Amino acid sequence: MGSIDVFCVFPEAVEATVRVGVVGRAIERGLVGFRAFDLRDFSPNGRIDDAPFGGGAGMVVRVDVVARAFEEVYGVPAREVRGGRRVILTEPGGRTLDQGYVGEAAAGLADGGDVAVVCGRYGGVDERVRAHLATEAVSLGPFVLSGGEIVAAAFSDAVIRTLDGVLGNSESLEGESFSEEGVVGPPVYTRPAAWDGEAVPGVLLSGNHREIRAWREGESRNRARARAGATGDRASSSSEAPEVTHKEGKQ
Repeated sequence: MGSIDVFCVFPEAVEATVRVGVVGRAIERGLVGFRAFDLRDFSPNGRIDDAPFGGGAGMVVRVDVVARAFEEVYGVPAREVRGGRRVILTEPGGRTLDQGYVGEAAAGLADGGDVAVVCGRYGGVDERVRAHLATEAVSLGPFVLSGGEIVAAAFSDAVIRTLDGVLGNSESLEGESFSEEGVVGPPVYTRPAAWDGEAVPGVLLSGNHREIRAWREGESRNRARARAGATGDRASSSSEAPEVTHKEGKQ
């Protein structure tokens, strides 16, 4: 099994999210490796950013700081790190973090492949990190975040939970939202069967597993159609360019 390393400004934010629940227990049990590093520890003066060449708002994370972090952690020249592992930069122009991407990353991790995630902050990351140190870039979507720690935590949680042995029941992954393209999970209910005048659908109390399965499949399709329609409405109503709506260079 491989490991995930995160390089960021606030490692405690990533750790607080990833080292809890089933994912945290998987890390503790050694099913997958996980580390989070503070980029400031690899800068002589604790500063990891500087003003952008050509002017402009915000500060830019320095390529030499990221390179030094790679070299000290992995013991090889920074440019060679991506030859032995997946190196992901959280960046607005990156691939959207969807279940397909999660599946690809999880498969690589299960085969012993390692991952390093570099988190953007401030006004972005020097482009030479993406061009010469990273293998790819990833984004959560067209919205603004303060930093990539949230992206790194989401990626790590989503990937680790799909690995064998992490969930107590592997069937939990079957039929859940996005387990297949276009799939959205059905509504779920538990006790009490009646609350404030609102009752659980009778079919779920019937004990007829065939009818229950049919009901759930139908509700899943309804939810998928509703989600597709809502997404399409938002997309058609937006006239802003991606770089305007999504300054996630701070991711």
